[in-house]
Amino acid sequence: QVQLVESGGGLVQAGGSLRLSCAASGRTFSSYAMGWFRQAPGKEREFVAALSWSGGSTHYADSVKGRFTISRDNAGNTVYLQMNSLKPEDTAVYYCAADPYRFGVLTTASKYNHWGQGTQVTVSS
Repeated sequence: QVQLVESGGGLVQAGGSLRLSCAASGRTFSSYAMGWFRQAPGKEREFVAALSWSGGSTHYADSVKGRFTISRDNAGNTVYLQMNSLKPEDTAVYYCAADPYRFGVLTTASKYNHWGQGTQVTVSS
């Protein structure tokens, strides 16, 4: 069982940066594929970024490619989402997700078995 806790959200001006963290409990964290999703008010949850269990593969939504970077620190049981050049349309609740998937990245929310509670990111114009 993996429990996830996100942090690092907040209010930032357009063009600014934030780094989200997702702290995971559980001894098997290093064998989990990880992902970040976001949900804006009135919209469906959407994929942002994914990382394979090994860290060797990543995938990004087109809307964040070149601006966001997902990474993991297995020793620290933490996954990060570095967000640069933020835009007002990045405003959303950001969720961390984990799944014991060993064959690459997962970009579909329904494939993930474990979720955090979310952290709010607000980008002002």
